[in-house]
Amino acid sequence: MPDTPRSGAPGRSDALLIVVALSAVSTSGPLIAAAAVPAMAISFWRNAMASGVLLPVALATRRAELRGLSRKELRTALLAGTFLALHFATWIPSLTMTSVVSATALVATQPIWAALIARARGEEVGRQVWLGIGVAMAGALLLAGTDLNVSGRALGGDALAVVGGMFAAAYMTAGSEVRRSVSTTTYTTLCYSSTALILLVVCLVGGQDLGGYEADDWAKLIALTAGAQLLGHSLFNVVLRRVSPTLLSLAILMEIPGAALIAAVFLDQTPPLLAVPAAVLLIAGLVIVVRAGTRVEPSLPVE
Repeated sequence: MPDTPRSGAPGRSDALLIVVALSAVSTSGPLIAAAAVPAMAISFWRNAMASGVLLPVALATRRAELRGLSRKELRTALLAGTFLALHFATWIPSLTMTSVVSATALVATQPIWAALIARARGEEVGRQVWLGIGVAMAGALLLAGTDLNVSGRALGGDALAVVGGMFAAAYMTAGSEVRRSVSTTTYTTLCYSSTALILLVVCLVGGQDLGGYEADDWAKLIALTAGAQLLGHSLFNVVLRRVSPTLLSLAILMEIPGAALIAAVFLDQTPPLLAVPAAVLLIAGLVIVVRAGTRVEPSLPVE
């Protein structure tokens, strides 16, 4: 059966799980930036490793569901996997071009693009959502202007992060359709596996090195997969059964300062002074969008 979220405030145990999940996903950007591994290879390995963990679990516990998937469910899950591959193919390279805080903040514009996708599909978008989009985009432009003073390369990284946020929204939109009738385990297994296959083809065609890394870099890839990809997402899905999706989406925005703090401490990436109010303005706009939104699915991070 699909997972059915219930609305409510987090209790003490759920609040602790949210903190752990946030800590896990906040390591994503810094780990990617610190790894001496090609961006596309990082994208491939984190999904391939996650699939290697999930596939045996799905075969052991969801075999009947896998066999009973309709063509539409399978098609939509594979479409979500394609969007996820495009997300990783744009956001992860952005971390090699711009700062962790900029890339993480700009990819977090996902709720904006989800609202615009919903509007394009004929759903009503209220005035508060448009207000939030305006505030967030002002913050994003201010952040991009800050990076323009750094280098044109940093600005290119910002653009890739924004595109990554667009693809993340498309991934979440497709995924929300599948999860109406498909369990999280089955859906994520299909999605991560198809994402890994697509990225494998990209790596092979592009001549990306898929091996020969230092042991330290393999450790970072494993930590990235175990933390952000598996632990973070799993705990968010557990909490989602009891906590309001809107509240969870707001909590997830704390990944931005979390990643910025980790990058500052371990990578010496201290953001320019103007980047702080820009990020605050962007987060404020996203808060307005999420609070005013009517979508059931939370904006779970895919970093």
